[in-house]
Amino acid sequence: MKLTQLTAKPQLIKIELNDEEILKEYGEPIEFWIWDRQPMSNFVKFASLKEDDVMSLMSTIQDLVLDEQGNRFLSDETTIPIPVLTKVVSRVVETLGK
Repeated sequence: MKLTQLTAKPQLIKIELNDEEILKEYGEPIEFWIWDRQPMSNFVKFASLKEDDVMSLMSTIQDLVLDEQGNRFLSDETTIPIPVLTKVVSRVVETLGK
């Protein structure tokens, strides 16, 4: 197989948080989107995060977690609840690790 056969434009994929805890707390699944293929800079940034570096984690998540049009919606001035954030990070890692 030629490497050129594996190239494609990134596509937005929907990720849904729909576990029992989320459904109990919010009454419905929580959706967000990420690109199925990430630029190498995002991948390296995410892969090199240290567990205790919360600021870098938030900066990386702001770049990866998108709305349905592919736009960032998290910023230094907005955030999401910590229990949801941990689930978001887990699902991003799970999805990008495939």
